[in-house]
Amino acid sequence: MNIVCIGSGYVGSVTGTAFAVLGHKTTVIDINQQKVDLMNSGKSPIFEPGLDELINKYIGNTLSATTSYKVVNDADVIFIGVGTPSKEDGTADLKYIKLAAKSIGENLNPNRFTVIIDKSTVPLGTGDLVSSIITEVSGLEVEKDFAVVSNPEFLREGYALEDVFYPDRVVIGTTNEKAKIVMRELYSNLIERANYEELSKDFVFDYNENAPKTIYFETDIKSAEMIKYASNAFLAVKISYINEIARLSETLGANVLDVAKGMGLDSRIGSKFLQVSSGWSGSCFPKDTAELLVTSQKYGNELSIVKAAVESNERMHHFCVEKVHRELKSLNGKNIGVLGLTFKPNTDDARKTQASTIIKKLIDLGANVKVHDPQGMDMFKSLNPDLEIQYVESPEQVAVNADALVLLTHWDQYLNLNWEQVYNLMRNPFILDTRNFLRELPLSSLGFNYEGIGIGIKEQVKNKQPLFI
Repeated sequence: MNIVCIGSGYVGSVTGTAFAVLGHKTTVIDINQQKVDLMNSGKSPIFEPGLDELINKYIGNTLSATTSYKVVNDADVIFIGVGTPSKEDGTADLKYIKLAAKSIGENLNPNRFTVIIDKSTVPLGTGDLVSSIITEVSGLEVEKDFAVVSNPEFLREGYALEDVFYPDRVVIGTTNEKAKIVMRELYSNLIERANYEELSKDFVFDYNENAPKTIYFETDIKSAEMIKYASNAFLAVKISYINEIARLSETLGANVLDVAKGMGLDSRIGSKFLQVSSGWSGSCFPKDTAELLVTSQKYGNELSIVKAAVESNERMHHFCVEKVHRELKSLNGKNIGVLGLTFKPNTDDARKTQASTIIKKLIDLGANVKVHDPQGMDMFKSLNPDLEIQYVESPEQVAVNADALVLLTHWDQYLNLNWEQVYNLMRNPFILDTRNFLRELPLSSLGFNYEGIGIGIKEQVKNKQPLFI
């Protein structure tokens, strides 16, 4: 098929590249010439492990990039993968969706049936909005000349390529029979994993012939739109819950690591998203929970559980600051080093991260803050220009004369630091590990005052395993 992906951001670049790898002629459209030039030179416009290599191999073959919407005229399928940032009231700003729909309408071919796919995370009813804009601009008839489909993305940053080639499920929202046929054909190579053993030689992950079969699920467009929001909100609730259990465990002397492991052994609960942190953040959960919550309130059906999860998450950010405050007493003039600015490892995404909230609170309490992140410092600085912090090039520099180190993002680089050197650089060897990531290191024997979250005891019993599996 001829595929067009509008937007070269996280969704568009990964989706477009994946379908090019699967043999479809794919063109990525972006109004940013610099991003287009990057792709056409074989480089990824975003940081995602393995994406550079795939773009470099397929660009000029089945993959290309342009700023022109003229390629829409030849498209069988058009993905809309533009940003949907939050407004001040928490609702999604659809200005980029509307611009994309208008441009599609201006270039749509009246002589072929085209499927337009909302791939971005969009509020319920966006499919109808896109349809009406294209109808008005093009003069064509929806459901007859074109159809709009919801096909939400479920990509984890840092693992996006594995997720796009081995998804748990593919959700398709449409009642148009012609669109269903197109979508089934579009995804057939992915569902059947056609030629994966050969293709996977270019992947950053191993070919897995025993991976669970991808479930292809068809529903109506509004239900598909809701599935994305409901899924992210549920995961946010789950993270907030285990973080609350961590706070209570710390108070009562229990070990949340064992609590979470014991919970996860229950197949009804599962072990995923039971990892303690300083709170969920990033470009998806805060935005999606806010949109869903505001919508529920607007229509008189407030999602009280989602509301509680949002409030609990904010409490977790402050809880981490309180732990530093409790250790150092007054923070006036204290030097705090922060390791990690992105919401998770293996991404440069520093949008709406826990780091911005925690660092601001530390500064408000009088602390001097140094920060390091392997990939996210440029984005974090551009998004938080008013934060008076010092950006350093190595994690060791964060430790110089520090009264405390706070680990927020569990990059492998931090696990492999020369911790003896770090100890000698610090003024006061206190470490707050908000991910319980460094707990297996012999930090106490080096002289560090180490604290995790929800551990409840100073010295950990390492490598606990169940007696019977």
